[in-house]
Amino acid sequence: MLRIITSAARESLKPLGLAQRGRSRLWIDDHGWWLGVVEFTPSRIAGSGLHVGAMWLWHDADHLAFHVEAVRVGSELFRTEDQFTRLALELSRQAAANVTALRERFPALPDVARYLTSRPVRRGSVWDSFDAGIAAALVGDPDTARDHFERVLREDALAPWMVEAQEKTRELHAIAADRDAVTAWVTRAVDSCRSKLGLDPVPFAVS
Repeated sequence: MLRIITSAARESLKPLGLAQRGRSRLWIDDHGWWLGVVEFTPSRIAGSGLHVGAMWLWHDADHLAFHVEAVRVGSELFRTEDQFTRLALELSRQAAANVTALRERFPALPDVARYLTSRPVRRGSVWDSFDAGIAAALVGDPDTARDHFERVLREDALAPWMVEAQEKTRELHAIAADRDAVTAWVTRAVDSCRSKLGLDPVPFAVS
């Protein structure tokens, strides 16, 4: 089954420059400080769905994540090899289309900042405000950045991950008006994240 998925993904994703993560169902579209992530889900049953999205590497995580979702397709079971081959080809084509859409939506940092700061903030979504604050600070809009950071800080820190998120947010709130300092903070986070994910280091450029 993985062989069929991999073959279909190679046909649609490899020409776009995506790389498979080992022999997994995960493929990445590497843009330096963000990734397009494609996952042919799930890996626990005989079948596959599809999840495509963007990951901001300033989160400094040791695993792939979907911070902006492009598409999620429910899983369909493996029935026959012919049926599953057709499914895998269709999913891989959908993945390629959505990877292209993400590239067109986020060609540069200002486009990311406009998207993140203009979308409605989902209730209880700390990371939406965190990401919007970072993007705004990186493009030189400290007032908007502080506004989003303050939304994070107003949340109740009920779990260890939230305490850590607010610690980072306080650091960023304090330097929001210093674009160079924010860029240096993000550069360290991105470099660390790339290392944790086993990706080669690349320079971070604000454009």
